[in-house]
Amino acid sequence: MLPFGERSKSRLRAVLDNGEEVGLFLERGSVLRHGDLLLADDGRVVEVQAAPESVSTVHTEENLMLARASYHLGNRHVALQIGPGWLRYIHDHVLDDMLRGFGLSVTVEQAPFEPEGGAYVAAGAHAHTHSHQHG
Repeated sequence: MLPFGERSKSRLRAVLDNGEEVGLFLERGSVLRHGDLLLADDGRVVEVQAAPESVSTVHTEENLMLARASYHLGNRHVALQIGPGWLRYIHDHVLDDMLRGFGLSVTVEQAPFEPEGGAYVAAGAHAHTHSHQHG
């Protein structure tokens, strides 16, 4: 179970749910997504889970407001998760205040964070197999 920042690293020491320490060695630029499977050198398969973390979530039924908020967050290069009628980003009180200034309601909560992959990531191309070493 890892937060997004840890799932974005190419070299990482992590602890499995059973307490075992592992080292991950991934291709540069790789991002582990919730549900990805990692193949260990000994043949075991480990499933990646997105850990809950402090995020800000904006809900609105107004498509124009959602688009406006997405534009301003994207213009600041903020990693953004987009769902039907909502946006989510790693909690930042300055961004929260900006969006509240637009008349949007912002909720700070603990939730898994799965941002969009970006313009150069193929849609649906997040089912990977990676290897990991035991630490």
